[in-house]
Amino acid sequence: MKKRTIFTALLFLIIVPATIIGGVVFLNDRKYYFISLLLVIYTMIPFFLSFEGSKPKAREIIIIAVLTAIAVAGRAAFFMVPQFKPVIALIIIAGVCFGGESGFLVGAMTALVSNFFFGMGPFTPWQMFCLGIIGYLAGILTQKGVLKKTKPSLCIFGGFATFFIYGGIMDLSSVLAWAGSLSWELVAVTYTAGLPFNLVHSASTVIFLLLLARPMLDKLERIKTKYGLIQR
Repeated sequence: MKKRTIFTALLFLIIVPATIIGGVVFLNDRKYYFISLLLVIYTMIPFFLSFEGSKPKAREIIIIAVLTAIAVAGRAAFFMVPQFKPVIALIIIAGVCFGGESGFLVGAMTALVSNFFFGMGPFTPWQMFCLGIIGYLAGILTQKGVLKKTKPSLCIFGGFATFFIYGGIMDLSSVLAWAGSLSWELVAVTYTAGLPFNLVHSASTVIFLLLLARPMLDKLERIKTKYGLIQR
């Protein structure tokens, strides 16, 4: 378990962002379909390693697919309201209930699948990484006992994760997309311009966690216990 956790952390925290940055530097940020495909492959590796040699049951794959579909539908349902989305709240719930590997997979696949409807672009790999890493951290912190399955704990984590991880990284990706290099002036302008959007996004995550966390976690925990889902 310790070796797998270290491998997963290295994969998600180092290899994934290095791949995205490599696409920006060496492929001029234009081969985002290829980079997205690599990220999908990366996310599948630790997920299947979590079964430790046994074949995953169909229902274990289905629960991940269903959670991804719900998150995609949540993004589509609120497409008229900029940044006010339940997506990150649902990804956090997935990570808390089913672990870091599943949380990363749900987050990354949500970004990829939803962008087939809303438009693919150089931002897609960045979104896959941001949403994935939030789901991964939710799972790991819950496993370590740092993140509790209570509304206050989840809301605090969700608000900060949305603002600093998703907002911070996506704003940085915008700077790289526009300028191709970093300058303090452009970084300051970008983060200032993105501040209202990140605040709305963060607030929406807190609101949806307040509304959805307890009922969804209760139901998912019952399903997980009944069918023995992803408890390895």
